[in-house]
Amino acid sequence: MNDVLVERPRPEIAVVTLNRPDALNALTFPLVDQLHAALDSIDADNSCRVVVLTGAGRGFCAGLDLKEIGPSSHSAGLTTGARAGMRSQEHVAALVPKLRSIQQPVIAAINGPAYGGGLALACGCDIRIAAESARLCVQFVKVGIGGCDIGISYTLPRLVGVSRAHDLILTARVFNAIEAERIGLVSRVVPDGGALDAALDIAGTLCSYSPFGVVMTKQVMWANVDASNVEAAIHLENRTQILAATTGDVMEAAAAFAEARTPVWR
Repeated sequence: MNDVLVERPRPEIAVVTLNRPDALNALTFPLVDQLHAALDSIDADNSCRVVVLTGAGRGFCAGLDLKEIGPSSHSAGLTTGARAGMRSQEHVAALVPKLRSIQQPVIAAINGPAYGGGLALACGCDIRIAAESARLCVQFVKVGIGGCDIGISYTLPRLVGVSRAHDLILTARVFNAIEAERIGLVSRVVPDGGALDAALDIAGTLCSYSPFGVVMTKQVMWANVDASNVEAAIHLENRTQILAATTGDVMEAAAAFAEARTPVWR
């Protein structure tokens, strides 16, 4: 059984499903390898415009599977020790910048528990939708390691603020979907069973916009999270808008509006 499934409900939308439902989709290195491969393939597919990341069964991702983690493909040929551990650690953590760097916006459909590495993956996505019964937890410090792992010390403060991030990372307390929405970690809470459909609705909306415009929006948003000042952010916006204007999409949008029709993007 594949640990990661990729389905295309529409040609322009990819649904990536973590597929270890009996283990709440906990991360093993085979799953990590497959998720890297799936994201690389999707990034190279210019016909795919939006990605939805979710979990099979009743969980999103319960974090690292401490029982079945096994050896990492990136530590092959190394003896156990710091170097092998670092290679394995880097391979898992690289999933978060990959989620941010692929050309397609990624929507996390958090259908159940998102703990540790699962929460880190969700934080690496562009949009997060949670089911009412979803439970979230940073978790890392509970298992005898530092609380900062897989990019969480970078992503979480930018999503919920430094004060709340310190609370969630240091205490490793479990919090529910309602609190996640209140603090801004997720943008919507939907009834159980509806997270994937809600994510697909958003994906459909994004697909109705110009392909170049959506790609540029994702890139500029992430770049300007770390902009040194507003002038630097505006400079990047200005360059992107002028570049986008050369595609012809603005003229098509204007013509479609005047003719009361749906735009046909090139």
